This record gives sequence, C-alpha cells and structure tokens, in this order.
Amino acid sequence: MFINKVMVYGNLTRDPELRQLPSGTNIANVGIATNRYYNNQQGERQEETEFHNVVLFGRLADLAQQYLTKGGGVFIEGRLRTSSWDDKETGQKRYRTEIIGEQMQFGPRRNGGGATGQGQQAAPSPQQQGSSAPVANAPVANAPATPPKTPNYPEATINPDDIPF
Repeated sequence: MFINKVMVYGNLTRDPELRQLPSGTNIANVGIATNRYYNNQQGERQEETEFHNVVLFGRLADLAQQYLTKGGGVFIEGRLRTSSWDDKETGQKRYRTEIIGEQMQFGPRRNGGGATGQGQQAAPSPQQQGSSAPVANAPVANAPATPPKTPNYPEATINPDDIPF
C-alpha cells in the first residue's frame, strides 16, 4: 500500500488566482507559507519558512476565491503531484511540486468569526462550538448572534411504569 498524504497549515502568500478549464471546472492556485522554529547548535532560536503551491478544483476553488485572502490562515489536506516540462528558453527539464487540495479548513478570521461549516449543513460559529477552524466544503449561512429561544414545555413528571419498553 502506498500513501500520498499532505497536511499543511499556514498563511496565504497571495490572494487565490481563479481560472477555468475548458470543461468549465474552476481551478484556484494558492500560495501558502509555513514556519518552523528550532534551536541551532549554539542554542539560538531560528525560524525557517517554506512556501507551498496548492491547487484546488471545483467547489474548493470557488470557496477559496470567495473566502480566502492574503495573510489569512488555512489548513489544507491533499496529495503531492510533481509536473515536469522542458523550458523553451533554456531547453532544461523543469519540475514543479504542488499540493492538490482535497479538503480545506479556514483559519480564524481576523474579526474572530469562522466562515464555513462541514458539508452542506449550517454550523454554529466557532465561539459557539469551541473551535476556531470549521471544515470548509460548502458555504454556510451566517449563524444568528443570539441562540434561538427554547420553547417553554409544561412541567411533567415521567413515570417509568408508563414507558412501554
């Protein structure tokens, strides 16, 4: 069995670039920067930044275009794909490794709210569910600022003998 799985959380280096295939499928190209902190041999704290090219297709591309902006956080799950071509100017073989995004979660918004929920269902805001990054597979209607009122049910005592099972 072979595994080709990538998980990356970082900040966008540019706004998503949306284009369309001849078939009509939308594609978004996104740049993500990730940081790694470590101590060198002298004990000094060092920072290392990696830049990743991410390609999103279909609905994920639409959501990226709609909700993601430069500097915002995003979590991408996907797979690696390496493309090669011959450079027309130099004749050299060129390579580009990209992450093909299969799932996406938006990071916290700068104003503290989340943007989407999982699947086609509405989800509570991050403050209500205790998380800062809901899954982003489809847009969600804005959650109300206050929870809906609970109906007042009459007080009733339940007799265990009345339960039929």
